[in-house]
Amino acid sequence: MPVLRSLRSQSDERSGALRDASRPRRGTRAPTAVAAGAALAGALLLAGTASATAVTATAGMATAGKSSDHGGFSFLGRFSTVSVGPSTVPANGDLNPYGVAVVDHSEGDLVAGDTLVSNFNDAANAQGTGTTIVQVSATGTSLFSQLDAASLPGACPGGIGLTTALAVLPGGWVVVGSLPTVGGNPGTMQAGCLIVLDSDGQPVETISGGAINGPWDLAAVAKGGHAELFVTNVLNGTVAAAGADPTTAPGTVVPGGTVVRIGLRLDHHEAPTVTSETVIASGFPERTDPSALVIGPTGIAVGHDGDVYVADTLGNRIAKVPNGFRRSQAAANGADTLSSGGLLDGPLGMTLAPNGDVLTTNAGNGNIVETTPAGRQVASAQLDSSGSPAGAGALFGLAVAPHGNGVIFVDDATNTLDLFH
Repeated sequence: MPVLRSLRSQSDERSGALRDASRPRRGTRAPTAVAAGAALAGALLLAGTASATAVTATAGMATAGKSSDHGGFSFLGRFSTVSVGPSTVPANGDLNPYGVAVVDHSEGDLVAGDTLVSNFNDAANAQGTGTTIVQVSATGTSLFSQLDAASLPGACPGGIGLTTALAVLPGGWVVVGSLPTVGGNPGTMQAGCLIVLDSDGQPVETISGGAINGPWDLAAVAKGGHAELFVTNVLNGTVAAAGADPTTAPGTVVPGGTVVRIGLRLDHHEAPTVTSETVIASGFPERTDPSALVIGPTGIAVGHDGDVYVADTLGNRIAKVPNGFRRSQAAANGADTLSSGGLLDGPLGMTLAPNGDVLTTNAGNGNIVETTPAGRQVASAQLDSSGSPAGAGALFGLAVAPHGNGVIFVDDATNTLDLFH
């Protein structure tokens, strides 16, 4: 199968093949309208910032024809070029970009068309110690927030280590997950929390305890004055099964991974209020890992019909949780299987394409894969080919570019935010 080949040099920042509440008021801000053309330009100009260079590659579609599920062409089949974008490393040196969230509406320091990126590692490359969120625009990278565990407005067991869980809600509220460690040791992982920030990057509350236990990724759906967060968790029994020295050997696999649905009431002037918390899926395999820190259910997306899709990394499959908005009981044993094996190779990051297909990034080979709601794998392309095995450990979070004109993704091997278009 032909692949997309990147020509850039590899970086040695990679962590491993599978790296893997008070509610203050604030002043009213009128959202700033941003022309659609400006948002599109921001996405397509990512590669022109900093010292990055565009990489043009040949198409690498596995099946770039029609998808019978929805009568249209595959989303990825439109694209053939990987452009290397700006660095995601802020002034404090944080590494390992994980979460990606595109800003839809301008509010405070948030600018429509820009992209937020959360960093999981500190400057010493210790996993679970990153404290920064950067904002990437067509003109470069700036710091959106640098968090201090001692200054958080609520509980966050273990402190701060920002994960792939990252979303921007209406009103400019930003939600980011924390799964902290001491010096990157898997045996020191603690439950962490979700941190809510305002549009100026200031933390206003935390969501912790209950079913929140190692929030690894999340998807958010908002309507009116309400939002639902769907959060994957990877620490239910994982550390207890880590073994004598989790820094040198993988832990025992335990079926403890969960998906938690959190209901939020939104208000433009006050921090979101939690209205409900429900475990909607359980039994996903998870374990500690000396290179990846922890492996378990990661990427998550909500389909057009309300089904929730989950990247089951250890199971090498995409799981489906039916009726994600309405169900009151957890789907057991890792829920249903939408698709497994084939083009998948340790799926990690996940997002939904405009046509309703599921996009996942592979931990094992640097590929992106498109899967239909019926479970057909219809397209694949290699976004990173550095390292050995080629592309392993390079990809994590991703998002659809404004107006569907590509896929924005973080590259852990180069600490950049790149564009497939």
